[in-house]
Amino acid sequence: MPLAHPFDDDKLKEECGIFGVVGVADAANFVALGLHALQHRGQEAGGIVVHDAEHGFNSARRMGYVRDNFTSAELLQTLPGNIGIGHVRYSTAGNKGQTAIRDVQPFFGEFSMGGAAIAHNGNLTNAAALRRDLIDRGAIFQSSSDSECIIHLMARSMGRNIPDRMEEALRKAEGAFSVVAMTRTKLMGVRDPLGVRPLVLGKIGDGWALSSETCALDIIGAEFVREIEPGEMVVISAKDGVQSHFPFRRQEPRFCIFEQVYFSRPDSILSGRSVYETRRQIGVELAREAPVDADLVCPVPDSGTPAAIGFSHESGIPYGMGIIRNQYMGRTFIEPTDAIRNMGVRLKLNVNRALIAGKRIILVDDSVVRGTTTRKIKDMLLDAGAAEVHFRIASPPTAWPCFYGVDTPQREKLIAATMTEDEMRDHLGVDSLRFISLDGLYRAAGHVEGRNNACPQFCDACFSGEYPIKPTDMIAKGFELKS
Repeated sequence: MPLAHPFDDDKLKEECGIFGVVGVADAANFVALGLHALQHRGQEAGGIVVHDAEHGFNSARRMGYVRDNFTSAELLQTLPGNIGIGHVRYSTAGNKGQTAIRDVQPFFGEFSMGGAAIAHNGNLTNAAALRRDLIDRGAIFQSSSDSECIIHLMARSMGRNIPDRMEEALRKAEGAFSVVAMTRTKLMGVRDPLGVRPLVLGKIGDGWALSSETCALDIIGAEFVREIEPGEMVVISAKDGVQSHFPFRRQEPRFCIFEQVYFSRPDSILSGRSVYETRRQIGVELAREAPVDADLVCPVPDSGTPAAIGFSHESGIPYGMGIIRNQYMGRTFIEPTDAIRNMGVRLKLNVNRALIAGKRIILVDDSVVRGTTTRKIKDMLLDAGAAEVHFRIASPPTAWPCFYGVDTPQREKLIAATMTEDEMRDHLGVDSLRFISLDGLYRAAGHVEGRNNACPQFCDACFSGEYPIKPTDMIAKGFELKS
């Protein structure tokens, strides 16, 4: 399946989004709305599974956007029931960028005590080892996804009921996982012991909802109750409400800090803090750490906008929309030939020439991955008459790949892995380039003392190279950890 845009390989890809409801009429409608709000987390495919006492389990899995598939009344009528879960996918395991319908979640399994469906956000770092062992013991896999391992582990469990079986299966899994699952009557949610990936609980009327982000609760009119805690498992039913326990050994949490920088929607709440406010504060910290004389602060829309607003406010330099984003780009409508790739950024972004000409520009972006898009944006600004171009980046240099649910290029393809900051500046051809420091990022996220190097408050492996969960499969393939 082609990339959404011919230049999008220069951005880290959102992982996946998961959503579930129980105790509401027409659950599929709520799940579809929730997935629509989580579309930014996965844009290749989506799926919904529901259960109805009369019709049993039913499912629908489709390639493409939620809006193009799950807004059909005819389709939703085939998904009756008052309990359901859903998933939006960007491939981070299995066939990256080439999702097949067999890889689309939720996955379903029929056990001796009834059926169960499961949707997973994150990556299992020992999935290859688990898969080999399961195949040796007779398992037949239908997909290339690491998430299918969980269903097979559940099938081999001796647990008395499905929640027990899922608990036992996840104890054998390593890595990052937030999971929503369902039986005929119960909705379940689990976070890994470090809480790398997000999961929140909401209340809607007499029913309940689980979601990757609070913005999806807002769209269905649900009240945000709380976050599912790291290492927590909740089992929810319309009859008994929320039952919680902690099946894993307690550890210091290490939530993914890139959720704060880029992945989550700015109108979501993470760890009791507004994502928008954190990103605005990143701009404030950047202005303090890396001031520069200039005439205008401009964001690379949309992800750089809150940080640019914060930078402008702290520095006193006016804010302006120097780059305009085409909101209706969608998937490229032309086969991405070399000629189209060369003009790819212009298909999505256009310079506001009247505002840019003759001015010294501070351009604020969320990250630099390969650097190819950054160079093209700089060229666009200079072509429009900008006098100077200064880049300020709202995250530290991305120098290490993520193995916890983010589609990251191989390390040698990350520009920050092979160049110093000065070398990157010269390579990109900009007047100055500065990244926020790790301490500055932590301060912006609410930790005024900065990063606790002895026990970091977040997972920041993509910046620091310090992996809180051993990437077992990648080490077996030859990946070398930071010495």
